[in-house]
Amino acid sequence: MFGDTSVYLSPASIRRQMDGVLWYLLASSRGGDTRARLIRALDERPRNANELAEKLDLDYTTVRHHLDVLMDNNVVRKSGDDYGAVYLFTEQAKSNWDTVEEVLDTVDAGGERS
Repeated sequence: MFGDTSVYLSPASIRRQMDGVLWYLLASSRGGDTRARLIRALDERPRNANELAEKLDLDYTTVRHHLDVLMDNNVVRKSGDDYGAVYLFTEQAKSNWDTVEEVLDTVDAGGERS
């Protein structure tokens, strides 16, 4: 009766929203440093949770928790079955890769967003 009630978000609006999510997840929230390490490792090549845990010398459940946070926020996605699933970046993360790099550079420098 009232037509489509969905809200249209422009690409620029979606990009700004993702920028904020990335800054929060990687630089502002508790666990951001661990998520930044996961992002760097996945940028080298896709890996499963066990490979990430071994590479980063982290507990498997810790890695899974942070991967779940990244998936919930549309930064990474799973490809494959549950245990051996390889994690890849989402299209939205790839399209905001300049922000990912800016956040990681800021985290590496120990600074805050200006």
